[in-house]
Amino acid sequence: MSDKSPIRPLADRVVVRPLTDEELGTVSMSGIIIPETAKKEKPAQGVVVAVGQGKWNEDGDARLAMDVKEGDRIVFSMYGYDEVKVANKDYFIVAESSILGVFTG
Repeated sequence: MSDKSPIRPLADRVVVRPLTDEELGTVSMSGIIIPETAKKEKPAQGVVVAVGQGKWNEDGDARLAMDVKEGDRIVFSMYGYDEVKVANKDYFIVAESSILGVFTG
């Protein structure tokens, strides 16, 4: 799956490609799909495909650096994003403040 974003996020927002069931580990080793009802509510996960330039500081003369970059696998609040579909592909637009963490391994 291509990780090129068709959307340019503004300010402190990022565009995220949601992880597939295989990437999330919701498909068992034998290929059985584990249903949504069997999962507890968990934060959402995805891969960052585009990053905004950052918010302006309080003085309005410089942008604050973003803590994530393209290619980062992140976990974010499951209620802290907007869904967008472009060319039959789903993307999430997430504010940096809704990102809970970046996977490091």
